[in-house]
Amino acid sequence: MRIVWLDRVRRPTAGRVLAVLSVVPALVLAGWLLAGLSLLLFGWFRPLAALPLGLVLAAVLCRYGLRRLPETVEATAWQTAGVVAVALASGIFNGLFHSEQLVVRRDPATYAQYAVWLAGHGSLPIPYQQAAFGGPDPALRFDSAGFYSSDGAIVPQFMPGAPLVDALGHWVGGLSGLLLVPPVLGALAVLVLSGVVARMVGARWAPLAALVFAVSLPILYTSRTTFSELPSMILLFGGLALLHDAQVRLRSGITGLGYLPSLPSAEQPGRIRRAQSDGAVIGAELAGLVFGLAVLVRIDGLRDVLPVLVYAGLLIAMRQVGTRDEGRLGVPLLFGLAAGTGTGIAAGYILSRPYLDYLSGSLVPLLAICGVVLVLTLVVTLLAPRLAVLFRRVRRVRRLPEIAGGLVALAAVAFAARPLLQVVTRLPTTPEDRLNFEFIERTQQANGLPIDGSRLYYEESLYWVVWYVGVPVVVLATLAAALLTRRMVRGRGFGWLLPLAVVGWTTVTTLYRPGITPDHPWADRRLVPVVIPGLILLAVWGLRWVREKARRMGYGRAVQNGLAASGAVLLLVPAVITSAGTAFTPVESGERAAVEALCAALPEQASVLIVERVTGERFTQVVRGTCGVPTARADLIPGGDVAAAADVDRLVDRTRAAGRVPVLLAAKAGQLSGYGPAVQAMKLHTRQDERSLTGPPDGTWSLSMDVWMAVPPANAGP
Repeated sequence: MRIVWLDRVRRPTAGRVLAVLSVVPALVLAGWLLAGLSLLLFGWFRPLAALPLGLVLAAVLCRYGLRRLPETVEATAWQTAGVVAVALASGIFNGLFHSEQLVVRRDPATYAQYAVWLAGHGSLPIPYQQAAFGGPDPALRFDSAGFYSSDGAIVPQFMPGAPLVDALGHWVGGLSGLLLVPPVLGALAVLVLSGVVARMVGARWAPLAALVFAVSLPILYTSRTTFSELPSMILLFGGLALLHDAQVRLRSGITGLGYLPSLPSAEQPGRIRRAQSDGAVIGAELAGLVFGLAVLVRIDGLRDVLPVLVYAGLLIAMRQVGTRDEGRLGVPLLFGLAAGTGTGIAAGYILSRPYLDYLSGSLVPLLAICGVVLVLTLVVTLLAPRLAVLFRRVRRVRRLPEIAGGLVALAAVAFAARPLLQVVTRLPTTPEDRLNFEFIERTQQANGLPIDGSRLYYEESLYWVVWYVGVPVVVLATLAAALLTRRMVRGRGFGWLLPLAVVGWTTVTTLYRPGITPDHPWADRRLVPVVIPGLILLAVWGLRWVREKARRMGYGRAVQNGLAASGAVLLLVPAVITSAGTAFTPVESGERAAVEALCAALPEQASVLIVERVTGERFTQVVRGTCGVPTARADLIPGGDVAAAADVDRLVDRTRAAGRVPVLLAAKAGQLSGYGPAVQAMKLHTRQDERSLTGPPDGTWSLSMDVWMAVPPANAGP
């Protein structure tokens, strides 16, 4: 007899559409990262190889990630349409106002130039091309801001995950296509968060969460330029959704998108259970893989996925003591997490070693923490039966659930009071620290603040969150975290354990030590991968709890709906007010055209030598990568901003002798006097991000960049 009811489940309901749309971005991204990294390690990251392999891997992950997907989301067509509408509006709006940061001043342009090089060459490291300057010379430098010199080649800063994604946009549409990747990622991030909200809170709350998330300034900011935070967020929250689906598969009596042939009725229950178990195991493996690949995008992902490691160990321990069916997902989750995390760490070691060395001061302690957590997880797993007895005794402690919930609230109060108790400072101990010290001093002067370059303003980190999403979100999220903690200590709400652990752990560690230069909107990117989406997830749960509390107290539907509507306004309005100051002002507009004009001004067979400090830091990789021209910097006079004339003369002669056309670049025409007629190759006046230290940004600052070019005639000198 055919199991006809299975066919009915396969129809694409609105809830199933939302469930699929919210995990496909993470699965596709994971497939692309695996394909791109594999090819990059062999120097074959080219469209003809990467596109087919990426599509195949993405299709395979989607097939197994969506196979036998049960009804994990109950949504109406209007709720699903609302989420999709917010995601589309986000992508279109940020696409219209996208940034064009290509000149290397801060991280976005570093990511962009990294992606440009990968798209054009498909291999790392970046060669010096010394032959284009007549061979090695002590006055030649090939490094620049964001690009390290290491073992005779150039190694880009940062992990390769985000540039692998951005490179796809360059293949599709050149520089314009690359610059439009962030708006697409922003729209996908809206879908992913909405899917998690629909699963954990309810689909009726997903459009509200999507809208609050999409209009918050940090999301607008990172959806307009090439950062790594949004891909990381897609992977982390996509992992939460995938693991939730795996757990539902295990509990559900429906196989979903799977199909069972005709079976004797006696065999149906066993076959269904096996199908559920197989689908759940694969789902847990994929969830772990997606979680782990966040490390390939951001090395900070190691911190973000630590709760997943602990959770996998907890599941294994639970299976040993037989307390929950979900225990059988522990090993596959751990296996997938190890595969994804191992891939990220290996990629960092092979492709980004100088960057990891630079971060060693914070990375080594993080690795030590990971090691300690791993050991403790193994110990707990091995001693699970004994610890289970101890845990049951601890749970008998009177008022323990209330104490646990109170500690959560107390942590929020401590962060709110932190500015009264602490001033976070750091004295410079390295050249990089000295540069940050001086940058903060200049920013303080521009902001009219007392001058103290050691200030980091980290004690204000909770108020950063308040600036961008408002007090109601923080209060409701704290309420939700306290109530959910109390429920779990009472033995209920186990499905919230991992989401709450990821959000809570990363929020606390990020707010305690943001680890970023504290000017805004720059610093708000630290809140994007977990803090803001996590707090919004908790806040809408808190709002739902308030509505249900009113129902339990006997209030009518009008009061319940009024509370929900008022709460929605309170969640949305603060984010809109903060974002309004900069939402309609794109930054660094015109930069793409200016860079393209600079490239067009270079003669054929050019070898570019940059003889001035600022131009060298900003444009060395731009000319090398975007223009495709061999580029180097002339070593500067000690304590000066320009190169020694004797060095420039020698390098010009050697370049000409190598059969190339020497081209000199500098910031001012006077810095090229005597080397030939100077022409202005770039003249750009645009807007840049504000640098605010003690309040949310409400505008932009002006920005001017000039590049002058000279082609020395034969035997010319200053």
